[in-house]
Amino acid sequence: MRASRYWLGGLALMASGFVWAQPSLMKQAQALFQPIPLTPPVLPGNAATPAKVELGKMLYFDPRLSESHVISCNSCHMIGMGGVDLQSTSLGHRWQHGGRNAPTVYNAVFDVAQFWDGRAKDLEAQAGGPLVNPVEMDTTESHVTEQIKGIPGYGPLFAKAFPGVHDPINFEDVRKAIAVFEATLITPNAPFDRFLRGNANALSTQQKEGLALFMSKGCAACHRGINVGGGMYAKFGVVELPGGDILPAGDKGRFAVTKTAGDEYVFKVPSLRNVTITAPYFHSGKVWDLREAVAIMGSSQLGAKLTSQEVDRITTFLGSLTAPQPVVTLPALPPSVAATPRPRPDVH
Repeated sequence: MRASRYWLGGLALMASGFVWAQPSLMKQAQALFQPIPLTPPVLPGNAATPAKVELGKMLYFDPRLSESHVISCNSCHMIGMGGVDLQSTSLGHRWQHGGRNAPTVYNAVFDVAQFWDGRAKDLEAQAGGPLVNPVEMDTTESHVTEQIKGIPGYGPLFAKAFPGVHDPINFEDVRKAIAVFEATLITPNAPFDRFLRGNANALSTQQKEGLALFMSKGCAACHRGINVGGGMYAKFGVVELPGGDILPAGDKGRFAVTKTAGDEYVFKVPSLRNVTITAPYFHSGKVWDLREAVAIMGSSQLGAKLTSQEVDRITTFLGSLTAPQPVVTLPALPPSVAATPRPRPDVH
């Protein structure tokens, strides 16, 4: 097969028998990406304490925060399964399906905003959204507070997590606690992180070839930074529109938030961290094969008809973004009592 050559700065790449200067590849990558830190970041105005993290974990796993008492945050963002639910669209209240694929909660703290359309500025804002969404958990802010106050064991936990607050059980503190826990769900030890920290042997030869292509083909123009994405918005179908099943005409993305014509079919660029274990892909959740997703992105966003070998190499590189998942001990939740608000009878 005839070799083809690409150039990235002063870096020569050969599609057949790749050749590169090892230090140059690492330097190029270090200029575009950053490793995930080994410790969780501090949320502005919401400092983490062991008590607050533990409370947030309990709330994250507690299905009683939903009107039906069967759906928790973990239902759609499952710890131990990539932080997703492995569904095209999530199953919510009264067996309704959400309109978009549930993105991973892992490393979400590093994204520029939350949700595919960026309508929540941070994890704290995001944490309250599914609770009151009628398609998801279908409760209200006041009922969340009523529900938690009806579980006696939560009172001391909130008091410990939010010391000095006269009435710490309120919707804002629920969101704060969940956000602090979610901020701990980071995956800092992928092979790519070790490579970015200077370990040239952390990536295989094939992964290095894929990284070189990922940069030279233009993928890194949007998928860059600490999360290899998640830092900007982009139109889906810049060069070529994908099929209507992948890009449903009725979902205009960020336009629903900004009402700006230029934001039609614009979505937050997803993080590619742990992408090998977070299928299906895209906001529609219609693509289950990562190789297919890579090929679609090449044609739709870059106008590049990637060869089968190029798709293989890029996909192999993406495997280096998969890290050990956070180990979370399942919490023992405070028990309900006779006076605890019960699930509404009309939700089943």
